Amino acid sequence: MKKNCQILWNNCLEVIRDNIPEMAFNTWFAPIVPLNYKDRVLTIQVPSQFFYEYLEDKYLDLIQQTLYREIGEGTILNYRILVETESNTAVEMRGEVKPYTPSDKRGEKKPPVKVPSPFDRVEPAQFDSQINSKYTFTNFFEGSSNRLARTAAEAVAMNPAKTAFNPLFIHGPSGVGKTHLCHAIGSGVLDRYPDKKVLYLSAHLFKVQYTDARRFNTINDFINFYQSIDVLIIDDIQELSGLEKTQNTFFHIFNHLHQNNKQLVMTADCAPMDMQGVEERLLTRFRWGLSTLLERPDKELRKKILQNKVLSDGLSIPENVIEYIAENVTENVRDLEGIVVSLMAHSIINNRDIDLSLARRVMEQSIRFEQKRVTVDKIQNTVSEYYNVKKELIQSPSRKREIVQARQVIMYFIKKHTELSLSQIGSRVGNRNHATVLHACNTVKNYLDVDKGFRSDLEEIERLITS
Repeated sequence: MKKNCQILWNNCLEVIRDNIPEMAFNTWFAPIVPLNYKDRVLTIQVPSQFFYEYLEDKYLDLIQQTLYREIGEGTILNYRILVETESNTAVEMRGEVKPYTPSDKRGEKKPPVKVPSPFDRVEPAQFDSQINSKYTFTNFFEGSSNRLARTAAEAVAMNPAKTAFNPLFIHGPSGVGKTHLCHAIGSGVLDRYPDKKVLYLSAHLFKVQYTDARRFNTINDFINFYQSIDVLIIDDIQELSGLEKTQNTFFHIFNHLHQNNKQLVMTADCAPMDMQGVEERLLTRFRWGLSTLLERPDKELRKKILQNKVLSDGLSIPENVIEYIAENVTENVRDLEGIVVSLMAHSIINNRDIDLSLARRVMEQSIRFEQKRVTVDKIQNTVSEYYNVKKELIQSPSRKREIVQARQVIMYFIKKHTELSLSQIGSRVGNRNHATVLHACNTVKNYLDVDKGFRSDLEEIERLITS
């Protein structure tokens, strides 16, 4: 089919080349890639929206007459337009069709060919959801760091727009599985409701598309397209920060979808309350449904992820190596998977078994290797043991002096030794708000300045935490 398509398009190019200057041919027709020919529809790929619009404006008659002559009357041209080259993201548009009345051998006019009206909405044969089917709930492993987010995501996939989780706002640091969950939701919806229009895209791509729509005066088409989506999933929504006009357009799209019982899913690197440069009316809507944190995976979850990666890749890695990797690679899931790939490559190239020595060497070369990284769990355990206060009491609403002090010290050290935001710290320590965390950190700093005994205690706790 691909070969046949290429032959048909080459025949058309020979005709077109004879009818336009060589420079124009090389500029506007040489870059075109024929993709498919089926049911009288020829699909070609063009590099950009501007490219498509120029062809339709300047060469529509020539292209159509050539298609009819070389392929047959009623042939329809379908464009696949690249909108983001790196990820091969594209949209499809039908070419305009003008009435065409060729003469027969006797010079008599034949009835015009019945062609679709350019004002009729043309739905593509299959809507491209941009969902990566390899990311599913089956291979998204559950742990304490992601249980709420995973449960909510599954509920949305089962009943989009029919739960309290609309919108579903998932936030957390890079590499903890936000994008994986997005695709899992999309795949889950499509499995159960194949007729629904599900769309996944990055906020960056939304921003680029909006800019192009303004440039080419197609804002109404842009808005109408997004208002037709049943499940809209936007990754890294924080990238709209500071873009007032883009936010305003997204605000209207959001309102339309939400009011018409369509599902919205968004991810960001921080909670709505911590987002800067985003209009308050949008932040308010982000909080309408469920806002949930995806934290860095704990050790048990990291081991589970590693074991699955090893199994799926058909590798043989000793348990002590898995234990060592899980203990020391703590930043994100991508680092874990990258280490397994690196181990496999070194093992094959050097023809040696994977052991602890090889794992140490690979980790030192491949990633930010921090053997003694300070974690939230280590801070909480160390402080509770030092003050002889149970962790359960620290998480409780108790206002007893010794419990409050231990709680404040934990918040102080988490702020000092991690990159978590104030609201993320509060969620880890009894689900407090960011104002409480800020007050706790300031209180500890003030005591450090005036109380030598307290300062000595904190120095000892810090030594234990970092040792």
